[in-house]
Amino acid sequence: MVLPVYGGGYWGRHPNYRWGWANYPNNNWWAWATAGAVTSWLVSTPSQPVYCDYGTTIYYEGDQVYYEGDVIATADEYATQAQEIAASIPEEVDPEKVEWLPLGVFALGSTDESSIEDSTMFLQLAVSKEGIIAGTFQNLATKDSFEVEGMVDEKSQRAAWGPVGKSAPIMETQLYNLTENEVGTLVHFEDGETQQWTLVRMDEPEKESSDR
Repeated sequence: MVLPVYGGGYWGRHPNYRWGWANYPNNNWWAWATAGAVTSWLVSTPSQPVYCDYGTTIYYEGDQVYYEGDVIATADEYATQAQEIAASIPEEVDPEKVEWLPLGVFALGSTDESSIEDSTMFLQLAVSKEGIIAGTFQNLATKDSFEVEGMVDEKSQRAAWGPVGKSAPIMETQLYNLTENEVGTLVHFEDGETQQWTLVRMDEPEKESSDR
């Protein structure tokens, strides 16, 4: 698997990214945070970390979404909630003053193991003290690259994010799921479809002579 590169070359091609990732040269975006590190980092400290397993803890039956056997929303309502969470970044936050805790770099694919092994799609994610989730997406096959941003819902600990300036697609998971090596997620698409995807944490590649 060919892995993405995060350095002067990459950031130099994207100087207008909203969250100014190139302004944090001492941050290792490949680093990952433990549950304890996330808890101590957040301004609003959760009383207890919440994890979920999509398909088991949270699952869909017909048009209903269930949590541990109880109906919690319709499929449309659940997707709308994710959109609202992703769009709830506080307006008063100054992007130039945000502090970030790296959550790592993940390969993105479906629940099929081979789709991860062959994946060319990667997410770099970090969380701010205010609970902002943000980072970058790269597709090495298409050379597509863009910034993602969203928010963690303080009460439910649902983390939802999507491309900057767009309302879809929206990806979501529990915040503390992002402290694990394999992360189940839901992706809500603009046409109303929701799919289950997987993020798998990648180790930092060895330094190369040319920083792409």
